[in-house]
Amino acid sequence: MAVSLGRTIHKVSIAPGKPQFGAARLGHCEIKKGGSKGSHDRLEDDVLILLAGMVAEAQLTGRYCQRGAARDLKDVANLLCTRAASPRQHETLQRRMLSKTEHILSDAAHVEAIKTIANELLTKTTISGRLVRHHFQQAQQRKR
Repeated sequence: MAVSLGRTIHKVSIAPGKPQFGAARLGHCEIKKGGSKGSHDRLEDDVLILLAGMVAEAQLTGRYCQRGAARDLKDVANLLCTRAASPRQHETLQRRMLSKTEHILSDAAHVEAIKTIANELLTKTTISGRLVRHHFQQAQQRKR
């Protein structure tokens, strides 16, 4: 998600640890500060990036692991508090952002890139942002 939003990624890694539900626990994406070509709404981009890990994992496993994404979900809630005037607005906005993330990541090129990057991470545990960008661009070209 970060690459598609114009963010520059330093590296992506999966956290070492015991597998959960038969799959490796996902780690984090380290984004370089500044110099991004993100959209006009940085807060929305940040929320989409935070939700993308959970959504991408669900694409591979078939279900959301909210426990595994608890920190990201807490960060999403904190960000959205600045936009929502009431708990109901907050919930609506969070659902809308989750739906938007699902829609973006359901694109065939995103699905292919996610699977390729996940397979790389399972063998190497950490990959460079350059390699992530390469896989994303390759998937984009193949789906045109």
